Amino acid sequence: MEVTFAEFIREMTVSPVLTVTVLLTLGVIFVNGWTDAPNAIATCISTRCLKVRTAIWMSAVFNFLGVFIMTQINSSVASTITNMVDFGGNTQEALIALCAALFSIVVYSVGASFFGIPTSESHSLIAGLTGSAIAIHNGPAGVNMDEWAKVLYGLVLSLVIGFAIGWVVCKLVTIICYNLDRRKTNKAFQGAQIFGAAAMSFMHGAQDGQKFIGVLFLGMAFCKGQDSVSGAVIPIWMMLLCSVIMAAGTSVGGEKIIKSVGMDMVHLEKYQGFSADLAAALCLLISSLFGIPVSTTHTKTSAIMGVGAVKRLSAINYGVVKDMMLTWICTFPGCGLISFAMAKLFMAIF
Repeated sequence: MEVTFAEFIREMTVSPVLTVTVLLTLGVIFVNGWTDAPNAIATCISTRCLKVRTAIWMSAVFNFLGVFIMTQINSSVASTITNMVDFGGNTQEALIALCAALFSIVVYSVGASFFGIPTSESHSLIAGLTGSAIAIHNGPAGVNMDEWAKVLYGLVLSLVIGFAIGWVVCKLVTIICYNLDRRKTNKAFQGAQIFGAAAMSFMHGAQDGQKFIGVLFLGMAFCKGQDSVSGAVIPIWMMLLCSVIMAAGTSVGGEKIIKSVGMDMVHLEKYQGFSADLAAALCLLISSLFGIPVSTTHTKTSAIMGVGAVKRLSAINYGVVKDMMLTWICTFPGCGLISFAMAKLFMAIF
């Protein structure tokens, strides 16, 4: 399937359902940039390497580059998302169910963001798509367990590997800099942490941008009467569109989330902030290259915990960690049930 931008606009003018799907998808991408992207710069701000607005605009630029560049290099994450569920042969019903899934993500994410709690847009997306697919098939027949297994791999990768890489990187930095002048290393790590935050923002765009590009492409396929996007090539204009919307969402801010991740969970010094950013970026790079969708929030927070554990386990604020974990645990059933209910309602109405 090849779709030009002119054809995309023409299809939207004749299909109200596609228009709603596109607007909801772009809304979810915007919310992702608003609620998830601040995790990338939380440590950089908490250690006072950059001011809040400067860091937000830097993150917006690198989120844009991450979506655009990484999708051209390797779009396997987008493929995993589109192949994870089967919405059935009725493409009109499939398009309606896709709208329900996207609607549930917006509702769930905005609600969590209101309380300043970092959400996993990745898990919201996966739960929303799964809930809608189950609603169409009246059972789990629409869930591709081979692709869904990658989600479970991603959960382990983002938690265990993120923590481990964070611990290893921070430990190595501590050993290398043990006999160096603290004032000189702080100045060096200030610049290094800005680099780390930029790398983290780039990889956030690479991971999360691809997921939502896959959803947008799936909506286009349903509108054209195709029930899959197998063998399709993602057009450059779609990468640009998603990049710009995510960057716009990032520019809105997310100060509550920055405080929760960068300040409340672990009190970080500059070398620790750099270690956490580098570890999280490496973990996201590995998962992106292998087409494994992971939560950028999980990855960053687990890397921060790994860094904090180098000094002592008591350096971690387990109260904040507990709140985050409860939110993540609730995402799959919560967002999935909202999506299931909305899919049933939308199909009954339309």
